Amino acid sequence: MNPIQPIVNKATNRAVEEIDLVQFFPNENEIAGIDIATFLFKGLLLKEDDFRKAISEIDFKQYIEKYVCVYCSTNAIVPFWAYMVLAAELAPFAKDIAACKPKNASQIFLEHNILSFNTEFFEGKRVIVKGCGNKQIDERAYLLIAQKLAKNVRAIMYGEACSSVPVFKKKID
Repeated sequence: MNPIQPIVNKATNRAVEEIDLVQFFPNENEIAGIDIATFLFKGLLLKEDDFRKAISEIDFKQYIEKYVCVYCSTNAIVPFWAYMVLAAELAPFAKDIAACKPKNASQIFLEHNILSFNTEFFEGKRVIVKGCGNKQIDERAYLLIAQKLAKNVRAIMYGEACSSVPVFKKKID
């Protein structure tokens, strides 16, 4: 006669690290924008001298630890050097800078944060990338985290500990 075996929850007993991509989103109050349209002459073109003078009057300390999106809300053709000038001024203060519209800023900075994420902690471990949440995350973020993790981890899964899809398993030579 077999004694009754206790039910073991294998999902909770596995040594698995979880990554929730939501943690890579900047908080909405951390995002600021600079609209180059405010520097345009007659709303059409950027005059270098006027632009540089206007830039010199901005207190860039207001962008300390902010994610700053630089964009132009009009259809004006903005020379690339204008973005470079703003980036150079923002660099000592901003947490990150991107050329994007404010509506795309969260997703762009999410991707930047994934790309700069240090994965050493996950070396040789099994990792689940959480698949459910209350924020919309596009496929590029999942592609980027898998690309980053595959270099270091033993296995990548998608979903929850109780129900995950195997994504990658390191081949042992």
